[in-house]
Amino acid sequence: RRLLMKKREEAYDIDVEEELYTEEEGEVRPQAPTAKETKEKKSPPVVKRPEKLEIEPPVTVRELSSALGVKTSELIFKLMRMGHRLTINDVVPEDVAAEIALDYGTELLLKKPKSVEELLAELEAPDEPDTLQPRAPIVAFLGHVDHGKTSLLDRIRRTNVAEHEAGGITQHISVCQIETEYGKITFVDTPGHEAFTALRARGANVTDIVVLVVAADDGVMPQTVEAIDHARAADATIIVAINKIDKPNADLIKTKRQLSEHQLISEEWGGDTVMVECSALTGEGVDHLVEMISIVSEMLELKANPKRAAIGYVVEAGLTEGVGVVATMIVRNGTLRVGDVVLCGTTYGRVRSMKDWRGRTMQEAGPSTPVVMTGFPDVPEAGEKFYVVESMGEARELADMIEERRKSVPAAARHVTLETLHEHIRQQQIKELRLVLKADAQGSVEGIQKILAPLETDEVRVRILHSGVGNVSEADVMLADASDAVIVAFNVGVPEKVRAEARVRGVQVRSYRIIYELADDVRKALEGMLKPEEKLVQTGRLVVRQAFKLRRIGVVAGCYVEQGKIERNAPVKVYRGDKLILESRVVGLKRFKDDVKEVSQGYECGVLIKDYDDVQADDVIEAYRVEEVARKLEI
Repeated sequence: RRLLMKKREEAYDIDVEEELYTEEEGEVRPQAPTAKETKEKKSPPVVKRPEKLEIEPPVTVRELSSALGVKTSELIFKLMRMGHRLTINDVVPEDVAAEIALDYGTELLLKKPKSVEELLAELEAPDEPDTLQPRAPIVAFLGHVDHGKTSLLDRIRRTNVAEHEAGGITQHISVCQIETEYGKITFVDTPGHEAFTALRARGANVTDIVVLVVAADDGVMPQTVEAIDHARAADATIIVAINKIDKPNADLIKTKRQLSEHQLISEEWGGDTVMVECSALTGEGVDHLVEMISIVSEMLELKANPKRAAIGYVVEAGLTEGVGVVATMIVRNGTLRVGDVVLCGTTYGRVRSMKDWRGRTMQEAGPSTPVVMTGFPDVPEAGEKFYVVESMGEARELADMIEERRKSVPAAARHVTLETLHEHIRQQQIKELRLVLKADAQGSVEGIQKILAPLETDEVRVRILHSGVGNVSEADVMLADASDAVIVAFNVGVPEKVRAEARVRGVQVRSYRIIYELADDVRKALEGMLKPEEKLVQTGRLVVRQAFKLRRIGVVAGCYVEQGKIERNAPVKVYRGDKLILESRVVGLKRFKDDVKEVSQGYECGVLIKDYDDVQADDVIEAYRVEEVARKLEI
């Protein structure tokens, strides 16, 4: 027998005689060594292992032995005894790896590989406060068609862009940065609020301030109202520019009164909205508008870190003959340099050249700076975020992950619905239920708003981004897409073209005929947003009969399960007499030599509980499970 044991010891380079004794016996009682063995055999060094060890699966035998500080041959033999015949490069099943780690007194935490979202989030990790410096504001001009947005911006930048636009109406997005006496300001001129929202639909919250341009002779028009709602949905600060005050029929009082009906109340009327009266034609009030933009931006305390790798947005992109792909971008944070590797969605490339908005060559561009860049092999989408990464290899890997993610996750799964709202809340993606409301009459809109108002609590609320009368439009779908909102249609139609667009974008459209059915669905959705109550439900009761001190593991409580069952990782409470002495959890569970996941009533077992070292006979252990109980709105 001793000869057989000697051969096994040599084969696995472990003390087999020591392993033959079970840990349940409480202590190992090897035979006394001979004088020769005592001379030849030295005491093994004591290996200090961490209480917790984090490792990323898959885990090979070699990696697990290295992490735990044990010989590979010892680990292979241990696996063999557990019924797993593995070689040094084989992958160890996750549950088996966790059990083995516990045998060595270490809790194994298997961390999942990082998702593409987590990797991108690391690229835009928050900056330390002492690295931040003030940056220029990024300002968008929105408003009703032909109210003078481009002409007003043209007056500010003193160029003559407006004459080159078809019919005097902006056909594309234009970006510029102007040096004023108050500092630099970056302006974005969009062809209507739909384009502004289309950028946001792809994640581009480009602007800090929205200048809402309203003509003094026309007043508030339907597109003005939509522009207000789109700006609010973007959480942008609004400055109102009342333009065309030089017109004979300009009515400033009427215009301000109409704006106040949409909660835009001027400071002179006791509100907090900055309103500037101006004329793009004569230039009156334009300097004051620039001054107010500067003052508001100072109040917003806009800052960025110019020393970090650049992050920003593509505003527009296309192919230019003889040049290739040209992208107009705004650097949001960091500094972009010629030669940088830029990732933008599924395309990536090295910056070949950069020019400013006037066409002058640049070598680098800091925060809030617009640039025209070449270097992408494919045309990126407008509104796509870009990141500067370390190498082309890293860019290629991330681009592949983004493409795979987009293939595996349809658009519908990326947006909220009334049914999936609860899961979005659990993932902390949103904190409110956002709605775009369309109804058959203004009275219906007001009735729905009135019936939904009492549903708001300290924890949840309904936010109506936009409300209007008439059929659901493509602009409504675009706003819902950009804001992750649900469209509610009350007694109005949804044209097939619009419905198809909503399906493509993954936007849910809910149609109702009865107002209380609408309110009931919204209530249920809000109740799903409430954080559920956690309730401990007792699952088992055990009595400690004996304490065992095991090498490598610690103190194990030898127990008898009187009621129910006990499971590994279960929360437990330990009582000594009538006194609660510990609240902890089960980190190990054994039946004889075997690690088990649970032990039922009527059986004995060994229980290892975190921080439970003072084990005494007759202690009572109560096992629990955590149940989540749905809550109701208390209104």
